[in-house]
Amino acid sequence: MDTTTTLEPFPAARFIKEIGRGTKGARSMTREDAKLLYGAMLDGRVSDLELGAILLAMRIKGESVEEIAGFMDAAESSFAPLPAPPGDFAPVLIPSYNGARKLANLTPLLALLLAREGVPVLVHGVQEDPGRVTTAEIFAEMGIGPSGSTADMLDAFAAGRPCFMPVERLAPELAHQLSLRRILGVRNSTHTIVKILQPFEGPALRLVSYTHPEYLAMLTEYFETAAPHARGDAFLMRGTEGETVANANRAQEINWFHGGQKTLLVERDAPTDELAPAPEGRDAAATADWISRALRGEQPVPPPIVAQVAQCVQVARALRRAV
Repeated sequence: MDTTTTLEPFPAARFIKEIGRGTKGARSMTREDAKLLYGAMLDGRVSDLELGAILLAMRIKGESVEEIAGFMDAAESSFAPLPAPPGDFAPVLIPSYNGARKLANLTPLLALLLAREGVPVLVHGVQEDPGRVTTAEIFAEMGIGPSGSTADMLDAFAAGRPCFMPVERLAPELAHQLSLRRILGVRNSTHTIVKILQPFEGPALRLVSYTHPEYLAMLTEYFETAAPHARGDAFLMRGTEGETVANANRAQEINWFHGGQKTLLVERDAPTDELAPAPEGRDAAATADWISRALRGEQPVPPPIVAQVAQCVQVARALRRAV
């Protein structure tokens, strides 16, 4: 007997009519409508033609806080939450969806330093990106493979190792939305969603980055007004080539969001011509070797990353004590 379930198609024309009128004529959706539409997109109930229209319309219009909040509501309902790990620290989430083009990608160094302090660290993201060096590729050079299950993740935490979980494993429906970039040629709203995702049952500290100034304003308002406070805290900073690790040469401004309140955690460094020690090459093998030497104390860890680790440890401990 055929038990295949056919999902009811979702009529998206009324949403496209509102969001597809260009930068001046488009109107934003309510949080409820955004959740309804994005949920249907994740379920595969929106036709390819309508889906392309939605993604491009949102790309042109830009997401409102209410829309991002509704998309997040739908996203977090699309997969089973991860169990909160035991211990003295709330988990720290490090999204890694950009990799590096010009600077060495030191996201693995941040993750390994945090794990060495006893903090459960979940890095999630893509495994490869043409033209970029991904965190997953550097981890692989260091013998850290992708996690295949929740049990693997908890084992890594118990052993004091960071866990890298591919987005395909963490949230398959979101991974599919990300993959549409290869077809359309441009990013879509899901690239923002995965960077602010909080998949744990309990509170966690999210490290969040932005690349364009308009996203600083939107994400600031999101964490102040629309993000559920019970989901934990967030550090928001301009990305280092899109990654959430502090720039080794010049610390970025970092804002800490706790209970809807924003606190300036780090002020931006003044420009300098002095460069911090760095890997000779940005390829995965050279970066992994340099990170290994830094962990052994043979290379100095850049001060902005040292400070970032200390800040994460302090807040992750406080979040756990507050539970």
